[in-house]
Amino acid sequence: MNNKQHTIKKAVSLTGVGLHTGVTATMTFVPAPTNHGFKFQRTDLPGQPIADADVDHVVDLSRGTTIEHNGARINTVEHVLAALVGMQVDNVLIQLDGPEPPIMDGSSIKFVEALEDAGLEEQDAHRKFFELPEEVRYKDLERGVEVTALPLNDYRLTVMVDYNSKFLTSQHANLTNISQFANDFANCRTFCFMHELEALYKANLIKGGDLSNAIVIADREYKAGELDHLAELLGKPKVSVDKGTGILNNLELHYPNEMARHKLLDMIGDLALVGRPIKAQILAARPGHAANVALAKKIKKLMLETEKNKVPVYDPKQPPIFTHERIYQLLEHRYPFQMVDKIIYLDDESVVGVKNVTMNENYFMGHFPNNPVMPGVMQVEAMAQTGGILVFSTVPDPENYWPYLVAIENCRFRRNVVPGDTVIFKCQLLAPIRRGIAKMHGTAYVAGQIVCEADMTASLVRKN
Repeated sequence: MNNKQHTIKKAVSLTGVGLHTGVTATMTFVPAPTNHGFKFQRTDLPGQPIADADVDHVVDLSRGTTIEHNGARINTVEHVLAALVGMQVDNVLIQLDGPEPPIMDGSSIKFVEALEDAGLEEQDAHRKFFELPEEVRYKDLERGVEVTALPLNDYRLTVMVDYNSKFLTSQHANLTNISQFANDFANCRTFCFMHELEALYKANLIKGGDLSNAIVIADREYKAGELDHLAELLGKPKVSVDKGTGILNNLELHYPNEMARHKLLDMIGDLALVGRPIKAQILAARPGHAANVALAKKIKKLMLETEKNKVPVYDPKQPPIFTHERIYQLLEHRYPFQMVDKIIYLDDESVVGVKNVTMNENYFMGHFPNNPVMPGVMQVEAMAQTGGILVFSTVPDPENYWPYLVAIENCRFRRNVVPGDTVIFKCQLLAPIRRGIAKMHGTAYVAGQIVCEADMTASLVRKN
């Protein structure tokens, strides 16, 4: 999986009819900045409202996943979101001049091709993975549905489906690497059984449904009169059922297990509503949108609980956001006062920096030479410099500003910092930056334990 966030290089559009609404709409993928995530914009509505693709905004699960936020309602988001996750795109604005993305052929392949045409662009930010710390499970005993997410430092999915049909028995599908999605799953189409068609039409759920955008499977023998009625319902001169496969109008499957693969595709799209890329092993028996969304809600709840008191994790194998050379360019501090070695995380509200403490630090010459302890004021200085990177990231021309630390409050030192320690500094904004004044809470960790914390106020002052 990619470690850095990605967007697309240019906007790209597709036009087609929506599966459930039957409304023709144009959908445009638009590049977006880091940490933007997936957002839908209804350009046909007054004010062009934007809806975050978030599981908390799911309002309907009738044969698809519908979200509504800020007055913008978007039907059937799962195939679009699956394509974005499968292509490892993190940040994009999805503009729609109608209520529903085009269904195209009932799969995600056209969206994948559009994203490939737009091209992917690496961004200067790490992906904000949520790695499951424990098992998450959802069961619906009445329907025989069970979906489980297990801890794993990767993203893998296994789906099993079975139906009471002589033509569609038990099927399995496995995705062991997200890079498989484009070639092995994106072109797998949605499907339904013939007995469901009339009920779906009467419920106004598939106004845009057609034999060109769905696989229709017979679940019993159909008489000529029933097929004529079905043809009339679909607006077709004639329909037939292949006696070998049970599929309407001799449609050829892309894979023998295309239906299970499409269920896996749906699950990827629905789980995108967690809001961040996931690291987990997903095992699903007879999943559907309701189960997918229920699992996504449980994962998001766990994510929020975990992140609330999360200690930053430093993996020296991962490339930093800013090396010491870039920090040297941003901050005016010079030896012996350049206190931060690298920045490993940065978003709109927080930053994480690393300081490797060695016996060669200049202050150990006079600060307890026989019992070297990093001075508390130097810990605060390093924490403030880390916060300075966060403050500088909010202006387009940081080279034209001086960052000044103007207040320190609620400062506490929990334990000594000594040579050999790697100190992780995390600074989080306490309020939006106004008029160049930034208030933040800083915490320093060694080996997962807090060594120092303080509330700091910094001021950006333009150079003369």
